[in-house]
Amino acid sequence: MSLPAAKATLLVIDDEIQIRRLLRVTLESEGYKVRETDTGQLGLQEVAHQAPDGIILDLGLPDIDGKEVIKRLREWSKVPVLVLSVREGEEDKIAALDAGADDYLTKPFSGRELLARVRAILRRMPATNEPAVVRVGDIEIDQSARLVRRAGNEIHLTAKEYALFQLLVQHRGKVVTHRQILRELWGPNAEENTHYLRVHMTHLRQKLETDPHAPRHLKTDAGIGYRLVIE
Repeated sequence: MSLPAAKATLLVIDDEIQIRRLLRVTLESEGYKVRETDTGQLGLQEVAHQAPDGIILDLGLPDIDGKEVIKRLREWSKVPVLVLSVREGEEDKIAALDAGADDYLTKPFSGRELLARVRAILRRMPATNEPAVVRVGDIEIDQSARLVRRAGNEIHLTAKEYALFQLLVQHRGKVVTHRQILRELWGPNAEENTHYLRVHMTHLRQKLETDPHAPRHLKTDAGIGYRLVIE
């Protein structure tokens, strides 16, 4: 299912400030939200922390080759990637696509073609049978609008709190392990940092549970993980 432009956030990973400015102007004019970074390492961290809907990636980064960024990313994320590069050789394109890129656009490019390629990669996001709105007791998550309500009142969640709650919603009724949550939300290097989870789960319970100290829906399976209970 493709995301409307107004709902999609794109991360630009490119060390050329002029290109980043051009991309921001072009994308924001069509309603996309844009984040940027200028190195591969920072880009991977941004993906892990902010979970963008799509990535526009330059291959010629100052710290890590773009193909290596894609390979590392594909170890734990399926976020769509559009490669931008001055490299016109067929081998470079094949290598980037084989590493896991979804599309490849050579610089210089027109704004219209860029926008068409972005729309195309967002349409390729894995479709799910998830309903747009899921209700758990008096809690409601509208996944299309990225809103959470409790008893009809909108609840403000941080990006990470929302991502954690949505992950539990997707696997509702099942235990999601600490390792799986950390890997999906913080990246593969965070699998031992369970204190991240404890802090965010405490905040979620304070915002969504009637009694945070005796949660009805956001349950802990001691030493294993968390699960969302639907009653």
